[in-house]
Amino acid sequence: MNNLYNGLKKKIEDKTLRIAVVGLGYVGLPRAVEFVKNGYDVIGIDSDKNKVRLVNKGRLYIKDIDDSYFREITRSKKLQAASDYSVIKDVDCISICVPTPLGKTKDPDISYVLNAAENIQKHLKKGHLVILESTTYPGTTRERILPLFEKGNLRAGRDFFLAYSPERIDPGNKEFTIKNTPKILSGITKKCRFIGKYFYSHIIDEVFEVSSTEAAEMVKLLENTFRIVNIALVDEVALMCDKLNLNVWEIIDAASTKPFGYMKFYPGPGLGGHCIPVDPLYLSWKLKSLDYRARFIELAAEINSEMPRFVVNKIVSALNSARKPVNGSKILLVGVSYKKDVSDTRESPALDILTILEKDGAKVYYHDPLVAELDFNGKKYKSRSLTKRFLGQLDCAVIVTDHSQIDYSFILNEAAVIIDTRNVYKDFKSNKVVTL
Repeated sequence: MNNLYNGLKKKIEDKTLRIAVVGLGYVGLPRAVEFVKNGYDVIGIDSDKNKVRLVNKGRLYIKDIDDSYFREITRSKKLQAASDYSVIKDVDCISICVPTPLGKTKDPDISYVLNAAENIQKHLKKGHLVILESTTYPGTTRERILPLFEKGNLRAGRDFFLAYSPERIDPGNKEFTIKNTPKILSGITKKCRFIGKYFYSHIIDEVFEVSSTEAAEMVKLLENTFRIVNIALVDEVALMCDKLNLNVWEIIDAASTKPFGYMKFYPGPGLGGHCIPVDPLYLSWKLKSLDYRARFIELAAEINSEMPRFVVNKIVSALNSARKPVNGSKILLVGVSYKKDVSDTRESPALDILTILEKDGAKVYYHDPLVAELDFNGKKYKSRSLTKRFLGQLDCAVIVTDHSQIDYSFILNEAAVIIDTRNVYKDFKSNKVVTL
């Protein structure tokens, strides 16, 4: 074991460690690029052959990576991609960064993780370091991954090393990157934990150890449960302020002048992305198996899920004031990604708003400088250009995602009615703008 452990340490130190990243999405591809930046050769693995083709051609499909650097490292073969797991036999370290979505019944779907683990197990060898980074419920690494890897004669901590380290990527965040965001990590054994930390200490500024993989899994769920609960609180404040005829944005800004005991959160049209709407429900599901109801999580999810309908009600009310029905109205959604300045539309509240409006008979368009096309509910949509003529033909524009590069003053000048869910018009006084 010492020879395997020391051998890995030496490869980490002299940059001869070969790394495989399983999953080349919003988490895996930036992670692979960061490994290369720190001097390691990387092979990415993904079942999506189009992603594999794009990587090998040096063509980016994720915005948070420098395009010229990406072309450079793919051209030099420092970063390559494959769809065949057999390449694992030639690497030393495997990082699993596959999606962990919810199923139709809102139960955790870890099928991508298990599929990756099963394929890795076929090529698992002595000396391998495997780190699961996908968000999941406490117990996944030990109860589901470890038994798969130990089906043969290999044992964790003796023949291979298994660790868990949740991803903390915040798409679009220029201040906190992979490099300077502290990494949580633990391992199945002490040796697994130590070598995992040693590896990441050569990539990331700070690595924080916790006592078990279950604890590491729980850390990520706590982080996003904190977010979902506080967002739900401020969303409900928005609902209450609407009843009280108060401006929720004014209330929040005033409360945030308190220098202690208060943390500012803003309401919005609903939750989106691959983390906040999903991760807490993994924890809630796990607790159900232990005969415990995670009441805060369930209530927060319920409140947040009501926000798209609240936005639609605002649209209906505004159109009624203009003596127009929703049925037949032309409505523009400004921004369809789940978050400012990113192109990811997963779980975006814009999709819920679009669905409700179309069911009510509206003709819905969208504009998003980062999402050229949208394939949703069996229909294809294309981002519309913001022209004076187009905006003038609309009955209502809805600010759903507040991208930096959108000309909001132009929309204000040309649109008849605007529903502002992001407070982009806080410095403008106009009767045509309706806020949350």
